[in-house]
Amino acid sequence: MSYIFMDESGDLGFDFSKDGTSDYFVIAFLFVKEKKPIEKIIRKAFTALSRKNIKHHSGVLHCYKEHPRTRQRVLSLLAEKDISIISIYLNKHKVYTRLHDEKTILYNYVTNILLDRVYSRKLLQDPVAFIASKRETNRFLNENFKEYLEKQVMANHRQQIGIEIKTPAQEKCLQLVDFVCWAMYRKRQWGDNSYYDLIKKKIVEENPLFP
Repeated sequence: MSYIFMDESGDLGFDFSKDGTSDYFVIAFLFVKEKKPIEKIIRKAFTALSRKNIKHHSGVLHCYKEHPRTRQRVLSLLAEKDISIISIYLNKHKVYTRLHDEKTILYNYVTNILLDRVYSRKLLQDPVAFIASKRETNRFLNENFKEYLEKQVMANHRQQIGIEIKTPAQEKCLQLVDFVCWAMYRKRQWGDNSYYDLIKKKIVEENPLFP
């Protein structure tokens, strides 16, 4: 059994006059053959934290909240493992206007494009568990996301794929793809390659959706 863990960074807001609206939106897949060696990275990261940090920590690593030293440690350890990364990013200024008010449709569409590239490049060899980080509290939207992707994969590739949606607390490896996605987003949004370069050799594809 192999695994794909998915997360995103940035937002899908299009009011660029509003503080905090990102210019880019990034989705990343982290391919993992075995979970246990990867999960150990989380434990190592926590053992390196000071008692004070652990005391005030939520128990889940969130890259944007962590100290730069923790980010560098996690990404460096991850780069030593047998993993692969594939990503797609949007320059939101180039997204068609008609999609600005269709955030759920846009999100599902972008995810499907990336998943389609995975199958087209034959990156999936073994049976795969696809686990996405939970972003919606609405059960209907989560079910719609799963059903849409499953139908698209079957229609386009005659393959079945089981999709789960979990929180980073439920699935530790989602914390790691959060670090990956944040590093890739930081490169696009802020022009900071320092974290991205730590995992660069593990990236097998990284493309824009709207060039």
